[in-house]
Amino acid sequence: MNNIRIDLPQFTILVTLITIGDSILVLPAIPASLAKQDAWLSGILGLLIGLFVVYLLGTVGKLYPHLTLVEYNEKILGKWPGIVISILFLFYPLLSIAAHIREIGDFTTTHIMTNTPVVMVHLLFVVIIIMGARLGIEVIARSGEIFFFIFTILFFVFVIALIPLIEWKNVEPILEGGIKPVINGAITVVAFPYMELVVFLMILPYVKHQQKIRKSFLIGSLCGGLVLVIIIALTILVLGYDLTQRSFYPTFALAKSIRIGDFLERIEVILAVMWILTTYYKITFYFYILNLALAQIVRIKEPRILIYPMGLIVTVLSLVISPNAAYFNDAISKYWPFYDSTFGLLLPLFLLIVAFLRKKTVKEGY
Repeated sequence: MNNIRIDLPQFTILVTLITIGDSILVLPAIPASLAKQDAWLSGILGLLIGLFVVYLLGTVGKLYPHLTLVEYNEKILGKWPGIVISILFLFYPLLSIAAHIREIGDFTTTHIMTNTPVVMVHLLFVVIIIMGARLGIEVIARSGEIFFFIFTILFFVFVIALIPLIEWKNVEPILEGGIKPVINGAITVVAFPYMELVVFLMILPYVKHQQKIRKSFLIGSLCGGLVLVIIIALTILVLGYDLTQRSFYPTFALAKSIRIGDFLERIEVILAVMWILTTYYKITFYFYILNLALAQIVRIKEPRILIYPMGLIVTVLSLVISPNAAYFNDAISKYWPFYDSTFGLLLPLFLLIVAFLRKKTVKEGY
C-alpha cells in the first residue's frame, strides 16, 4: 500500500465521476418533488453548499495528510473510540454499495432485460466490481481517464440533442412557493453527491502533491456538480416538474423524448452508457474503500484477501435491502440524506473539532 500513488488529474477525474455517479439518473426527481419548477435553483444552491462540504472534507484530510480516515480516527479520538467510529463508518460504504447495486438491478430488469431475474444482474455486476477492486486504486484511476473522455463526448451529444426540446415556460413562475422549497430541495442535492465524497478521505495519503489535493477535490466536485445541475435543469425544461417528480428515473424518460427528424430517436442508450460508467466507478471505488478500511481496522496488510467474502456479502445484502423499486426510491428520498449527513458532515466536523481542541490543549500545556 505504501507504493500506491495516483496523480492529481486522475484524482480530479475520479472525484468528478463519483460525484456524478448514479445521481445522473435518479437525482432530478427528488428536488423536483420539493421545489417543483424551481428544482434547478435547488441544484445550483446545492452545488454551492456542496463545495463548502468538500472544502471541509479537504480540511479534515490536511490534518494528517499521510493517514487514512481509519488511521486518524484512532490518532484523534484514541485507539478504542477510534476503532468504534471506524467500524460504524464501515457500514456507510457497505450499505451504499448494496443500495446502488439494487438500483442497477431494478433499473435493468424494469427497462432493459425485463425477463431476467434481478439476482443474475446483481451477480454479473458484482463480478466486474470485484475485478476492478482487485486491480487496485491506481488502475481504477487510470482507466477513469479513458472513460471520462468517452463520458464527456456522450454528455455533450446528449445535451445538444435536448436543446430543441426545451420549453422555458416549464420553469415559470420562478420562486412561486418562496425560498423554503428551494432550500429543502438543495439539502437533498447536497446529501447525495457531495456528502458521499467523505470516502475519499481513505485514499488522500496515496495522492501525489499533497498540498494541492484540496484544490483538486474542489475542481472535481465542481465539474461533477455542474453536470448534475445541467441534468436537473434539462429535466425540468423538457419534461416539466410534474412528470419529473413522478418518474423513478426521470433522466431516462428525458432521453426517450429525444426525436430529431425521422432518423434520430431512441438514443436513451447514450444515457444508459453514461449512467453505467459513472455508477460502476462509484460502486467499485466504494468497494475498494470498504475492503481497505476493514483491512486497516483488523490490521491486515493485504486488503485484497477480503474482496471475495465482501463480494458475497454485498450481493446478498443488495437483495434484502429493499423489497421493490417503489420502496427503495421512497426510502432514498426520505431517509438517506440523514444517513449521508451523519458520515459526510457530522463525522468530519466532529473530527475537526476534537483535533482542534487537542492541539489547543497541547499548546497551552494541559
